[in-house]
Amino acid sequence: MKHRHPPFTDPVAVASYAQDALRRVPGMADLHRMAVLLLAEQAPGAGHILVVGAGGGLELKAMAEARRDWRFEGVDPSPAMLDLARQAALSFEDRVVLTLGTIDDASAGPFDGATCLLTLHFLDSGERLRTLLEIRRRVKPGARLVMAHHAPPQGEAVRWLARSAAFSNRDDGDREEAMTAGKVMAERLPLLTPSEEEALLREAGFIDVALFYAALSFRGWVASAGPA
Repeated sequence: MKHRHPPFTDPVAVASYAQDALRRVPGMADLHRMAVLLLAEQAPGAGHILVVGAGGGLELKAMAEARRDWRFEGVDPSPAMLDLARQAALSFEDRVVLTLGTIDDASAGPFDGATCLLTLHFLDSGERLRTLLEIRRRVKPGARLVMAHHAPPQGEAVRWLARSAAFSNRDDGDREEAMTAGKVMAERLPLLTPSEEEALLREAGFIDVALFYAALSFRGWVASAGPA
């Protein structure tokens, strides 16, 4: 799978990833808590969870601490980001397998649930659909997928991305600076509208698609794997 943008390689960006992500994504800790809640509805026992885009390890750590009966397999194309995930997973490494690569390199499962957080907005629609199809192939029928990333409303991408940029700037940067950042993100990210995101989920074989998280330019959905 070819990514439109290379994986995280800048040492400064990698080193500050955890702090930056918590600053940039509104309610990120609560997003992780909601992911656990939604996955657990279909994986109430000793679940095996697939984490796509596991680099950084933030959601891995949050889920592993919340559910000590779950095991995890994480996959990420960035060696540096995967190293961060390994560090984050040290206290529960016996329950975590981390693989360098894309969804194609993940094991066949079947998994009891999956997450894909802050990842799919780097992929164009074709790559995004194929990733969702491969996730669907690896999870059990009825298993939950929780995904979240930039997905601003149609025709308002720059405005909402600018608001997200302003939110992440805790020094109260000026509006013009935030708008410039919004324009840069809109140019660099292959964004889809919320309705297009939901259509891709259904095309990939997921049902009961529902929006559960909306924060400025970010949206999050939960869906269930349809019949095989």
